[in-house]
Amino acid sequence: MLVAERWQRIVQLVNERGSIRVTELSELCQVTEETIRRDLDRLEAEGKLMRSHGGAVSVKEAQTEVPFMERETAHADFKNSIAKEAISHIQEGDRIILDASTTAWYMAKMIPDMAITIITNSMKVALEVSGKEKIQVISTGGLLSPKSLSYVGPLSERSLDMYHAHKLFLSCKGVHVQRGISESNELQALIKRKMISIADETYLLADHSKFGTQALTQVADWSEIQHVITDRMTDKDALARIREKGVQVRQLD
Repeated sequence: MLVAERWQRIVQLVNERGSIRVTELSELCQVTEETIRRDLDRLEAEGKLMRSHGGAVSVKEAQTEVPFMERETAHADFKNSIAKEAISHIQEGDRIILDASTTAWYMAKMIPDMAITIITNSMKVALEVSGKEKIQVISTGGLLSPKSLSYVGPLSERSLDMYHAHKLFLSCKGVHVQRGISESNELQALIKRKMISIADETYLLADHSKFGTQALTQVADWSEIQHVITDRMTDKDALARIREKGVQVRQLD
């Protein structure tokens, strides 16, 4: 296979699958992983794909991420209620993580000025709590995703390795009774996996529209989620099945 043919094949595979690992590309193209990494660097420079930790993600897939301004107004009443309930689980002295979801941003707006530490990959969250003097804010840095106004990528993931948090509050694209939680964007999925790994407890904040959906990239199964906070419109049978998995579920009235 000529080099140009291999590049064309790589782009085709990434676009067909949404994301793919270096190891798999190496096997399919019958070249070393180091060669694939150089190929991916070149193709990213040409704007044909986006590098991710251990592989590549389709530019088309990355663009499916809904802009923050659109997510901000979707199901706003439910998200406000969920955020208010989530704040009731925070205590003085806690170290918490807030992801780049709009529900986490609602939390940042409402959270009182108390002696806690907030770790976040969200520009919006960091700005929202920056004026609260008692709150220490740690931003991950990394590659800025312009639609979600969040930091993602290997640098963001490595920065999280430095910290330990008591509680993580996050949302996601899809919530599935059997498969757990998922994201439409691999870079967002990877940063959320890392957040889960450094937190003692994970709170999933998800309104009813997220349930029954399986997005492209798996984030976590139910063994990694301790709490779910959702609204009154979420299917009660689905929540009962999640409770059977040992997850504490709080459905708001």
